[in-house]
Amino acid sequence: MSPLVRLARNGTLAGLLALFALCLAWEGWLAPLRPGSLLWIKALPLLLPLPGVLRGRRYTYQWLSMFILAWFIEGVMRGWSDDGAIRYFALLELALSVWIFACTVVFARFTRPSAA
Repeated sequence: MSPLVRLARNGTLAGLLALFALCLAWEGWLAPLRPGSLLWIKALPLLLPLPGVLRGRRYTYQWLSMFILAWFIEGVMRGWSDDGAIRYFALLELALSVWIFACTVVFARFTRPSAA
């Protein structure tokens, strides 16, 4: 495995775990939308690609590059419309989703089968 592929794999894993932790902390207790809100559940789908990411399955990286766009969209919308701490959490979510997207694209690009 080349150093770039290893970096992309580790970057994807770190980004997924960081985004998972951010979503839990943000919606769980740091700045929930409403008291008792269950919006922290949005973090749970981030666990779905973890087995494939850990195994280095190219297919997982390919669909993850599209899957992560849901968190990108939420980060843009809430970063644009909300104020205070929520805006900063949304911008961090936006940055992490862009990071994950970039890492997944690099991994998928440099692990593709060579043309015969």
